[in-house]
Amino acid sequence: MKRLSEMMKERQLLSFELFPPKTDKGMENLPGTIGKLCEFEPEYISCTYGAGGTNVGKNLDVCQMIKEAGTTPVTHFTCIGNTREGIKEQLENYLKNGVDHMLALRGDLPFGWTGTGGDFKYATDLVAFVRKEFGDKFEIAVAGSPEGHISCRSLDADVAVLKQKQDNGADYIMTQLCWDMEQFKRWQDKLDRAGITMPVDVGIMPILDQAATINMALSRNACVMPRALCELISKYWIFPNPFDKEPFDAAVDQKKADFKKAGIEYTIKQIDEYRALGINGIHLYALNKWKDVTDIINESGIKTMV
Repeated sequence: MKRLSEMMKERQLLSFELFPPKTDKGMENLPGTIGKLCEFEPEYISCTYGAGGTNVGKNLDVCQMIKEAGTTPVTHFTCIGNTREGIKEQLENYLKNGVDHMLALRGDLPFGWTGTGGDFKYATDLVAFVRKEFGDKFEIAVAGSPEGHISCRSLDADVAVLKQKQDNGADYIMTQLCWDMEQFKRWQDKLDRAGITMPVDVGIMPILDQAATINMALSRNACVMPRALCELISKYWIFPNPFDKEPFDAAVDQKKADFKKAGIEYTIKQIDEYRALGINGIHLYALNKWKDVTDIINESGIKTMV
């Protein structure tokens, strides 16, 4: 079977991201969601992983669900709180359970932390360690930030780190969220000049909810929100604000429905723009919601990619 990175060089791939549900009910419902997503024949489905292995058990359960559904599971894996021996033990367990694809991450540092609390400070170290200990047993994806990681001193420094990840043995890039298409193009140019040849799989979060969109942009990624997206949020603004659990806005239900419809249209337009740039894959954050993703795929015509 061809490696994902090899397939990406031949055609644009389609994939999804899931997270391990926090409740037993959520875990019970997840196989049905995965089954619906697999109707679109994604090349892989990734599953997030808690810092320090806090949900590694559920993560592995989800990866096995993905495998049983007939596609490739890609596990996220972080440095937070992980020792060399702990990492080796966990990855050996993944291999034993048929999971041999990973997204190597430093992980988000808990507030107040000045280091990872583990043996490795950066994802570059993790990539090098996995290659040294496991050879080519794992296909390794790494994160790329088109606007620059918030912990990095500059975009150029961030691109240099990506080059180091490539040199250490990474196979392809999964991007963080980026709505600014002009910035993405500038980032692509910087990758080319730096000699980064890894395929780029673009992460896209469906615009479905005001609060979730604002939260994703500001809480972790510091993403620029283009004026068109800001106008969309303003047009359907829920008073007093989208985060209020008991809004006094009389039109709240209609606004939520209208925003979701407009957000899906915005997401489809963004997918069109990325595909036109010739990127190597579309990686949709499914948010464990197959119905919304189904609407996006059907209305965008993205199914023609697979």
